[in-house]
Amino acid sequence: MNQNILYRITRPIIKIVFNILYRPTYIGLDNICKQEPCILAGNHTNYLDCLLLISSTNRTIHFLAKKELTLGLKGIIFNNMGIIPVDRKTHDKKALTTAIETLNNKSVIGIFPEGTINRTNDIIIPFKIGAVKMSKETNSKIVPFVIKGHYKLFRKNITIEFLKPYKVEKDLSQENKKLMTIIENELRKENS
Repeated sequence: MNQNILYRITRPIIKIVFNILYRPTYIGLDNICKQEPCILAGNHTNYLDCLLLISSTNRTIHFLAKKELTLGLKGIIFNNMGIIPVDRKTHDKKALTTAIETLNNKSVIGIFPEGTINRTNDIIIPFKIGAVKMSKETNSKIVPFVIKGHYKLFRKNITIEFLKPYKVEKDLSQENKKLMTIIENELRKENS
């Protein structure tokens, strides 16, 4: 089955159910690129973050996710939802190549540069360089996002804010630090 067909069938259902259960607040939806390729990159707070992103836009998001999600029975679903599997034990060049091809086809990539759910007491954990590398190689904009609050059933307690898109232009290390700083500063506003 075509990945996009399954995604298009399930996205409205995910949005309805998710909005009933968690009542998220969406801010800055106009910052999501309407037709051109872009990379949605932000903090990772919970396994539900992907559903929050899916429910925020009508565009199909191809997530970079750990390859374990594409194995076994759950793999039947995830493989048909356009996930790009990443081997987190290696520098996975295949995943990066696939993501770049996806962007070159004017699609949207969703990525959590922390690489995993942040279970530390730190506001954010160091970013991996993939998001800025993809942006520079494809000339695609990065749309930073921040997820604030906690997922609580039937309570309006979770917010996702999409920040101003921008293009990566400088050294990848500098750009990665810039992306991390943008997101960290936005998260600190909540705690100040």
